[in-house]
Amino acid sequence: MNDIKNEIKKDLFEYLLRLADDRLILGHRLSEWCGHAPILEEDIALANIALDCVGQANAFLILAASVENKNRTEDDLAYFRDETEFRNLQLVEQPNIDFAYTIARQFFVDAFAVHFYDKLSKSKIEDLSGIAAKALKEVKYHLRHSRQWILRLGDGTEESHEKIQNAINDLWMFTGEIFFENDVDKNLFQEKIVPSVKSIETKWKEVVESTLIEATLKIPDEPNTNLRSGRNGDHTEYLGHILAEMQIVARSHPGAKW
Repeated sequence: MNDIKNEIKKDLFEYLLRLADDRLILGHRLSEWCGHAPILEEDIALANIALDCVGQANAFLILAASVENKNRTEDDLAYFRDETEFRNLQLVEQPNIDFAYTIARQFFVDAFAVHFYDKLSKSKIEDLSGIAAKALKEVKYHLRHSRQWILRLGDGTEESHEKIQNAINDLWMFTGEIFFENDVDKNLFQEKIVPSVKSIETKWKEVVESTLIEATLKIPDEPNTNLRSGRNGDHTEYLGHILAEMQIVARSHPGAKW
C-alpha cells in the first residue's frame, strides 16, 4: 500500500467507500426481511445474503480506514458519517415495498457484482483483490438465488408476474447509475487498481435481458438513466431513514462495547 501515490490514495479512499456503502446499505435493506420473509427457507436465505453484504462492507471499510490513515475505524466510517457522505447507489437504498421489489433490486445488483468482482479480483492491490476474490464466491450464489426468483415470479401466477414486472419497471431508472464514472474511476483504472464499470455494462445487459425474456417479462422502455448520483452524495429520501435506524445505537452511546 505504501507504493500508492498520495493523490491516488484520496481517490482510492473515495472508491472504497462506494464499494462498502453499496454493500452496507443493501445488507441493511435485506436484513429488514428477517422474521418477515414469505417462507422460512427464504427468511434464512435473505438473512444470510444480508450477512454476506455486511461482511463485505466491513472488509472494504477496514481497508478504507487504512488508506485514509486518520485514526478512524470501520465503525467510525459506518456509524458516524452523515447522509451526504455516503457514496452508495440510490438503487440499494430503495425500499422493499414487497418481495418482488426486493428480488428485482437484488437481481440488478447481483448481475453486476459477479462480473465486477471477477475483474476487481485482478487488482494490483493485493488487499483489494483478496476481498474481491472472496466476495466473488458469495455473489455467484446471490445471483443464482435472485435469478431463480425472477424466473419463478415472472413465469408464475398472474399476480406474481404483475408484481415483479411493476418492481422492474419502477427500479429500472436507478440501474443506469451502476455504470456511473468520473475522474475517481478513471484515475484508478489508469493505475490498474480497479476495472472500468463501463466494460461490464454489456455483460450486465446480457444477463438481465436474457433472464427477463426467459421469465416472460418485458424490458422497460424507459431509459435507465438518473441525473442524480449517490456517488456524489445525492440520495433519495430513504437513505436518511435507513441511517437513523442503523446509526442510533452507536451515536447514542459512542464508544460503547459489549
